[in-house]
Amino acid sequence: MSHVTAVMVIGTPASALNNAGKDEEARTENAVAVKFIRTPEGRYPYVSAQAVRYWLRTMLATTPGWSSSPVFRESKVAYTDAEPTRYAEDDLFGYMRAASKSKDEKKAAKRAEIAAASTPVDEAVGEVTRVSPLRVGTLVAIVPSRRMVQDFGTMARADGDPVPHEHQFYRAHLKAPVAVDLTCAGTFFVSQRVGFKNLDSARVESAKKEGATEAKVRGLNAWRLPLSKRQNRVATVLRALGKLEGGAKQTLHLTDTAPSILMLAVCKSGNQPFLRVIGEGDEATVFRDDVLEEALRVFKDDLQSDLYIGWAKGFLDAERKKLEDMLTKPERLHGRTVHVGHPREMAEAFARALEAEGSAPWFE
Repeated sequence: MSHVTAVMVIGTPASALNNAGKDEEARTENAVAVKFIRTPEGRYPYVSAQAVRYWLRTMLATTPGWSSSPVFRESKVAYTDAEPTRYAEDDLFGYMRAASKSKDEKKAAKRAEIAAASTPVDEAVGEVTRVSPLRVGTLVAIVPSRRMVQDFGTMARADGDPVPHEHQFYRAHLKAPVAVDLTCAGTFFVSQRVGFKNLDSARVESAKKEGATEAKVRGLNAWRLPLSKRQNRVATVLRALGKLEGGAKQTLHLTDTAPSILMLAVCKSGNQPFLRVIGEGDEATVFRDDVLEEALRVFKDDLQSDLYIGWAKGFLDAERKKLEDMLTKPERLHGRTVHVGHPREMAEAFARALEAEGSAPWFE
């Protein structure tokens, strides 16, 4: 049982990447607030995990070799095809799809239309659900903001009195953990447990066509795709993470949302040993070499891969120098190999390690 453990940091010079709607504290009615966590120390701007997952889904949709799942909608209910052997998106992002029991004629007609274009759910099973092997944390500012910036503007092209509007933005370093359950990637359970009823009879037949074989995984019956396909799907997501794009208000606050720092490794457990390596110190973002050294020592037997640290030059260079100095002292690495480079380069190197023949035990 292995997991990808990752931490990413995004630098936002003046941004509003995730908004909360109307600003109830504003003096004007036409005002938009960013999402933030209120604490005694100040306000921590954040980007929801759902938004980050949306950025990833959108990027992956245009990535060669990736298969996005079609989305269907019945009134106020929407779902993907929930076919994980055919669609990598359903495999790694999870799903929930139930057979509707509504007797309404219009809804029945819509269901029939969707059924003709999708993989219907076996009514004897009732629903198929899958817990996402890909786990994304909330991107939260490392250091709180004492006060959000309030920006004012007007609709300049309208005749007559100005039409004012107002919105918030911030300057921050946002950090989030990311993980992938490698054992569950490309592995589909046929249990009656919630979240583990991944396949019904039609989907089992589809799995067979995709080369899946029966297996016993974590004590449960499952169907598992060939190793090469499982490796490729996870590697594709990690490559996309290294060049992440997305965010709100980009027309006004163009922000490079690709990680400025990205730490990647494979760990036996789902813990996040490197989450505190980048943290707050004296109201600034700092690199904690003592935290990294402790993590390498404590998790020495849990770490199954090298540690890959992507750190873009020009971002917190003084803190990056502390990492470089640490690497010159092998005794502080406790026998682990640490690679350092640009985040995109390290994401690529880590993806290649996941696709290599020697990674097979990580996916068991």
